[in-house]
Amino acid sequence: MIGRVVALDAVNGQQAAALLVDGQLQDLLVDPGDDAPLPGAIYRAIADRPMKGQGGIFVKLPHGNGFLRQISGIAPGQRLIVQVTGPAEEGKATPVTVRLLFKSRFAIITPDAPGLNISRRIRDEERRAELDAIAQQQMAGAAETLGLILRSACWDAEPDAVAEDIAAMRGLAEAVCADLDGGPELLVEGAGAHETAFRDWLDPAPDALETDENTFANNGVLDLLDALRVPRVDLGEGSMFIEATRAMVAVDVNTGSDTSPAAALKANIAAARDLPRQLRLRGLGGQVVIDFAPMPKRERGILDQVMKAAFKTEGEVNLAGWTTLGLYELTRKRDRLPLVQVLP
Repeated sequence: MIGRVVALDAVNGQQAAALLVDGQLQDLLVDPGDDAPLPGAIYRAIADRPMKGQGGIFVKLPHGNGFLRQISGIAPGQRLIVQVTGPAEEGKATPVTVRLLFKSRFAIITPDAPGLNISRRIRDEERRAELDAIAQQQMAGAAETLGLILRSACWDAEPDAVAEDIAAMRGLAEAVCADLDGGPELLVEGAGAHETAFRDWLDPAPDALETDENTFANNGVLDLLDALRVPRVDLGEGSMFIEATRAMVAVDVNTGSDTSPAAALKANIAAARDLPRQLRLRGLGGQVVIDFAPMPKRERGILDQVMKAAFKTEGEVNLAGWTTLGLYELTRKRDRLPLVQVLP
């Protein structure tokens, strides 16, 4: 289908959501199995033993251990409110943070990070003034302890809906942050695939929201998932192979049958533009090492600009650049489980 489509379905009994643009899969969410904590879940935890060599401390959670990359000001036995930042790697503790985010469709409440902010995507000054007035009213009395970010979805939302959303998130944040009595406990469930899709993918409004049974099959998503299970990605006449190891993700770019002088640069640019999407869909992060097709050093500047543009909207990414061996390195936050692990 031509246009922007949000498809909600289930795969192997697990909630899944797919975002397609003109038939190309742009994003994919699949709930992990085995009752694993979802990113965004908020817990009451108890600080355990510090790991000074790793710059963090273990905390006790209801299902096991979490790892908090912070030691300063935290003593063993102290009760904390923490939030899951991503999936736990096999054999490792669940990563958590004390910097909480309470996210809804219109608002994000940020405890201990005061300030009222409106998405830069909302440029109409009259609308920004209207939203600022709503924010000031709903956050009255909490401006010193809670921050608020109004999301771009507020642009065409009803004022009452925005106000209700802010009030609900503020109430939840205040209740959770004050709930320090007791042992390790789940306080707020993390958002599943369907909830996250409704919260994050409906702005701008999609051309279609598919929720019927077999919607993945009807929109070709299952075939697209099969393509993500193999390392090879076609890039016109060239290709790239994406393979994950325990230490890193290795990417190899090839020119294929193209033997023209510009073949390497064309393949490398195509790979750089598609790499953020491929890593996102495959659930791959951590250290990524790319072996681009051989090209003159003078062309690296062109590729640097393409990489910066491609990863501009990808969140926590560090483009480290070129090594002495001519490889390109970057790091990307592990914000979801690898697809081959979630859907073997």
